[in-house]
Amino acid sequence: MTNQSITHNVDIDDVNIEQFIPLMTPAQLKTELPLSEKAHQTVLEGRKTIQNILDGKDNRLLIVVGPCSIHDVKAAHEYADKLKVLADELQDSIFVVMRVYFEKPRTTTGWKGLINDPDMNDSFDIEKGLRTARKLLLDLNEKGLPCATEALDPNTPQYIQDLISWSAIGARTTESQTHREMSSGLSCPVGFKNGTDGSMTVAVNAMNAVKSGHSFLGLSSDGQVCIIKSKGNPYAHVVLRGGNGKPNYDETAVAQAENELEKGKANVKIMIDSSHANSGKDPYLQPMVIQNVGEQIQNGNKSIMGMMIESHLKGGRQNIPDDLSKLEYGKSITDGCLDWDSTVASLRNLRNMIKEQLANR
Repeated sequence: MTNQSITHNVDIDDVNIEQFIPLMTPAQLKTELPLSEKAHQTVLEGRKTIQNILDGKDNRLLIVVGPCSIHDVKAAHEYADKLKVLADELQDSIFVVMRVYFEKPRTTTGWKGLINDPDMNDSFDIEKGLRTARKLLLDLNEKGLPCATEALDPNTPQYIQDLISWSAIGARTTESQTHREMSSGLSCPVGFKNGTDGSMTVAVNAMNAVKSGHSFLGLSSDGQVCIIKSKGNPYAHVVLRGGNGKPNYDETAVAQAENELEKGKANVKIMIDSSHANSGKDPYLQPMVIQNVGEQIQNGNKSIMGMMIESHLKGGRQNIPDDLSKLEYGKSITDGCLDWDSTVASLRNLRNMIKEQLANR
């Protein structure tokens, strides 16, 4: 090989790249913030419980509840402390997992989440974001609270997946081959949302693809780009989130989803997302969806295994102000959320509706 052949050809190579910034490896972050014994047990027990719910061995309902996205660690801790008390109260009928989302897919532009931009000022200090995210997940698991997140960037799981009990693949990425391959190697159960148009086809295809092993490019714990060979993930399921401006949580929609899952030879266990198109993006319609799911279970439904709820200390949402000191504490900066008191009332009501029926599921 001549010197000329290995010279960086700036006129044709990386033309639109401004800078390469080295990042710590997953192994380095895990050494700095290692998994504690308490957190380890919380993750193991959380994953096993969710697997048992999907297998029909545990009749409780899985509830993934929490902020649309995490932007304030202090507020996340306050929310988690309240949620842990509620989770203990409801544990005979409901298994609670906290929604701890750090990456936000954007339709066009906007804040991309705590990992990408922890300072909310377009500085994109991703190393700080990863460190903040891992520390928060460690703390929450040490409280005994299992955590859920959306797996968006295919490299991020190596940094935090050992602290996650349940992962979601969003409606925009369910059809992505990259995300299906990644999900086939994730260590926890994965929920695939139906397409943004409301169709089930992409989710069914994704669930079947994920059951198989795949070979794909990815990152090892020591930061080496590798060919990753996965075993396949047997715990993929669908999340109905509505689509095309229409809901798909009612009895008729659930029956249609059951038929499509059976026809596609996919797992006929369904999670209902009470937010997004199912509530018309109005967070205060989420209790109506929760109530409807409770009624379906009362009426003998056996396919609904869980729900997802967007909830925060305060209801609604806010834009990110130029002066970050003016952010309202405990309120979402992405999708609107249900306030804490309404969340408690809805989940207590759901528990009271379904607790007698669970033994027959």
